[in-house]
Amino acid sequence: MDWLPASHGGVLPYWLLLTSAASVFNTIGCYTSTAVGRRTYQGPASAAEATALSARLFGTWTLLAAVVRTYAAYSITDTGIYAGALFTYVLALAHFTSEWLVYKTTSFAKGLATPFAVATLTTGWMLAQSGYYTAV
Repeated sequence: MDWLPASHGGVLPYWLLLTSAASVFNTIGCYTSTAVGRRTYQGPASAAEATALSARLFGTWTLLAAVVRTYAAYSITDTGIYAGALFTYVLALAHFTSEWLVYKTTSFAKGLATPFAVATLTTGWMLAQSGYYTAV
């Protein structure tokens, strides 16, 4: 298990790696089909907006977040990369919230519930644990 990041006494690095892996699979889905985007953005205003281009853009954004989160999993004590990874979740949370409540391109269905929950949970977790990991 040498490929796993150091835990530094907690499981957050493993969680970051797990969510990064899930993001890579999401990216593959976005590049191969519009189904992932249509499942996530299934609100009243979304039918004509989930295009192949928007799916690939979302996939690229997701892959970039996965890269930052993976780097943070292996460099959890680096304050700058920790903050960068935290902001990937904050931005994801802001994006999903605005698409749900402001733009109405999604509803709180299974397509949104999982990424919204992951972004919310991880943002709170990283905020609560920042002093622990970055003080190591």
